[in-house]
Amino acid sequence: MTVVAETTAKDTRRALPIGDLHLGTVLAPLLFGVAAIGLWQAAVQASGVEPFIIPAPSDIWSEVTANWSSILDGARVTGGNALYGLLIGAVIGVVGALVSYAARVLDEMAVPVVAAAAVVPIVALAPALYRMFGAQYDTARILVAALSVSIPVYLNTLRGLRQVTAVHRDLMTAYAAGPLQVARAVTLPTATPYVFTGLRIASSLAVISALVAEYFGGPVSGLGKSITTSASSSNYPLAWAYVVGSILVGLTFYVVTLVAELWFARRHPST
Repeated sequence: MTVVAETTAKDTRRALPIGDLHLGTVLAPLLFGVAAIGLWQAAVQASGVEPFIIPAPSDIWSEVTANWSSILDGARVTGGNALYGLLIGAVIGVVGALVSYAARVLDEMAVPVVAAAAVVPIVALAPALYRMFGAQYDTARILVAALSVSIPVYLNTLRGLRQVTAVHRDLMTAYAAGPLQVARAVTLPTATPYVFTGLRIASSLAVISALVAEYFGGPVSGLGKSITTSASSSNYPLAWAYVVGSILVGLTFYVVTLVAELWFARRHPST
């Protein structure tokens, strides 16, 4: 069975540039961001634009430092809802892809369902879910995030499963490998990089969906609710401060999933 264990399908995607991660990879976007903020500050001061149009970065930073504890509290709520949605949506996406891969009939039946789910507007879905599960709970926000996550995870996982070629399956059959051996040696190693790609895409979608769902009701908590409350009271620098908190939450989700993908690629290189 040594030959069976070593017989894996080749991942045709371009490998993630793990070896290329150096100081310049991080320094370049940081310098660009600093330059953009500097130009933003200079443009606001030179033009005298009103804060309700766009506040100066210095004013936003003042609100961030003054309301940091409130931003952290909102980030915990929004991040928690996004995390639950990410986990639930990932499970639904992976399981759905496995079922569709195993049964072609179900795969064909799932096409219109997936296409319809992919275009469901959050602005219409969130109020309906609040009505169903109660506006005093975060259930609607989690379900909105889960729906947004499940689509890219499903599509990428299914694509990865389909990368297993007939010659690899025939070779495993020639070695009298059972279904579990085929899955362990060929199917799962081929599909896993695509699952991580779907999770990396979905991680940001989970935060965005949970954030947008907060605009339309639910408990008075979370960054989205804080943004709307601050904007409605004409405290626009504070609203932008909560936007900064939302950006940090989204970047955290993206970086964590990217690091997990890089770690897996290093530990399990494609052959």
